[in-house]
Amino acid sequence: MDPPDLSALLRPRSVAVVGATDRPGSYGDAALRNLAALRFSGEVRGVHPTRREVHGRRCVPTLEDLPAPVDAVVVAIPAAAVPDVIGSAARIGCGAAVVFAAGFAEAGATVLQAELVSAAGAMPVLGPNCDGLVSFHGAALWGDALVPRPAGRVALISQSGNVAVNALAVGRGLSFHTVASVGNQAVLDAATLLSALVEDEQLGSVALFLESDGDGARLADALAQAAERGIGVAVLKVGATAAGATAAAAHTGALAGNQRVFRALVEEAGAAWADDVHDLLELAKALAVPPARVHPSGADASGLAILTCSGGDSGLAADEAGRLGLALPPLGTATVERLRSLLPPAATTGNPLDYTAMIWGERKRLAGIVEAVAADPAIDQLLLFFDEPAQMEAGLRASWDGVREGLADGAAASGIPALVASTLPDLLQHDSAAAFVARGVPAVGGLRTALACVAALRRAPADPERLRSIAAAAAGPRGRAGRWLSEAQAKALLRTHDLAIPAGRVVADAGDAVRAADELGGPVALKASSPDLQHKSEAGALVLGALGADAVRAGYERVAAAGDEVLVEAMAAPGVELLVAARRDAVVPALVIGLGGVWTELLDDIAIVPLPASAARVETALRSLRGAGVLAGARGGPAVDIGALAALAAAAGALLLSEGLELLELNPVIATPAGAVAVDAVARRGPDRA
Repeated sequence: MDPPDLSALLRPRSVAVVGATDRPGSYGDAALRNLAALRFSGEVRGVHPTRREVHGRRCVPTLEDLPAPVDAVVVAIPAAAVPDVIGSAARIGCGAAVVFAAGFAEAGATVLQAELVSAAGAMPVLGPNCDGLVSFHGAALWGDALVPRPAGRVALISQSGNVAVNALAVGRGLSFHTVASVGNQAVLDAATLLSALVEDEQLGSVALFLESDGDGARLADALAQAAERGIGVAVLKVGATAAGATAAAAHTGALAGNQRVFRALVEEAGAAWADDVHDLLELAKALAVPPARVHPSGADASGLAILTCSGGDSGLAADEAGRLGLALPPLGTATVERLRSLLPPAATTGNPLDYTAMIWGERKRLAGIVEAVAADPAIDQLLLFFDEPAQMEAGLRASWDGVREGLADGAAASGIPALVASTLPDLLQHDSAAAFVARGVPAVGGLRTALACVAALRRAPADPERLRSIAAAAAGPRGRAGRWLSEAQAKALLRTHDLAIPAGRVVADAGDAVRAADELGGPVALKASSPDLQHKSEAGALVLGALGADAVRAGYERVAAAGDEVLVEAMAAPGVELLVAARRDAVVPALVIGLGGVWTELLDDIAIVPLPASAARVETALRSLRGAGVLAGARGGPAVDIGALAALAAAAGALLLSEGLELLELNPVIATPAGAVAVDAVARRGPDRA
């Protein structure tokens, strides 16, 4: 289905405010004031049953009394009357609507919200329970505080109205293209709005503040559009939900809850993950400046250079860079020689570079230092610290201006991406930040956030086609209960998809178990197999290493009482134990890989890859694990066949999708130099295959 046309919402030519009033503090009053404050040039009409004029705008009793349908309807009335007004707007052909009122699904009134959705039909509706939308290139359909400001390149889409209101009050050089409070997303969700916004050539980045997963297919597709157009995306997702019910029944849920899968999708899209609202806005601000993006050359030695006037700041920045895995290459001999004539004697040449406060205010000298460091072949990105008090005497102002201009001059002449930051958020002033941005250098408030921005600006661009394949995989049903398979049934599925499993079979009785063990040779494992049994160890349904007829008979008697049937299998060779699982009940289907097998939850060393995933993509994920060294033979152990392990995991993900499973958990998978084998299997059908 094609996305809806949101031009009537984003750039309306005419607006009607239902509930128009001049009563201070009301949504209707704020909406009319905000349209005037942003100098909306289109026609504005009020809708009120008795008023004929409000704030100088003509009023009509109902929407049907308008001389012609308007592009955007702002609905500023109590919740109970909203569905009827939305129905009227849709019937007469209005383009879109914004509903401020609360009291819908968020308050338990799901029927009322369903009536709103039904009344809207194909008409896009923002809200309810929202503050509206401000397009600084269009109109303010906004029911809260708003101060006019120049249009910028950053968009904010927020499920929280208060986050959007507060963001509009932020300075520090942040200029918005659009701010949207989406509220309950009854009709129009964040992903659909993102999809529409990224088509605008005046947009540079989008900040997403989300409280729910939403539609994973639409989100992945919108992120693909953003990647195609070079639009930066930063995401703050709150409300770390419990794992899906299906995944929680196995180990997978505890390991890879919905929040982790959501983050995996965000990172697959090349987007930045924010830790708080401050980070979210600063990341979006930095991503909106194209010259600041780093295009890695592939040279392992390339990295970041940090310049500051303080040894303390140098140490803090180096520590944070280390935590984020950002390389700080040493400066070359030629660079050191060039810097000697520019630095004061007290300065120590290194990376980070503390040029000291002894040359504070020397514009030309500071510019030369920045240019010298940027010319080093090992440096492909600059982080320049600049702290500026909010108020200074005129006599001091000149020196701070000299530093600001010197850093900007050097960054502009350097030819490589640069970012300016204050050590504390309050020490970045709006006018100076805007001046840096105007010269292609984003300015960020706060040392820790600045390093996060550095990392985000270094991220490789996403592959839009991969994101679209993830969107296609996510488009199927998810999150509904299907039926569990027994281990024997799950193993039969693995066998038909060529996933390696131990040799073995279901046995009829104790005597048949002995015969099966003789056929297999050596010690065997005996397992109860039942659709109602997901955790065998806790249920006493597992015997390992049984050797000889007596041991096999005793093992059979022990496990037979715990399940519908008994599975006898050859013991797998020892090796590195892992969990490999695939689930489809999160925002998108995902593959979960973790070291430790049954101990993976304790170690919490996992990687999550949205599906579908190639073996090459899975191998990259395996090598990202903290304990990946054990796969390569660390501490004298043998190196496992990581290619075979990746192929098995990728095949598990493909099986989940092709067979319509909700969950497939292989735990443990044992990896050895000779390959990888799935020793145990838990699976649950999806509703469409039940």
